[in-house]
Amino acid sequence: MTEFLLAAAGAVMFTVVLGMVRILRGPGDADRVMAAQLLGTGGVAALLLSGIARGRPASLDLALTLAVLAAFASIGFVKGAAMGQDKSAEGDDDP
Repeated sequence: MTEFLLAAAGAVMFTVVLGMVRILRGPGDADRVMAAQLLGTGGVAALLLSGIARGRPASLDLALTLAVLAAFASIGFVKGAAMGQDKSAEGDDDP
């Protein structure tokens, strides 16, 4: 079972590496942030799988902490994007 979990963690990390292409070549900022969120999710999944396979509870704690931080990062991006849209809408009204 340990080998299967480590192989699954390796497969998840392979998809995370492939997701780096979207971050580097994404058409827009929102696409890049969503790709980064997906990479964070993949990293959390790989940490959970490897932590269970190796019997290291500290890996589980680290993965859950990273998941919470990723959620806050997404909220910060959305709030920042909304503030940028508000400022650009205010600037359009000026003559």
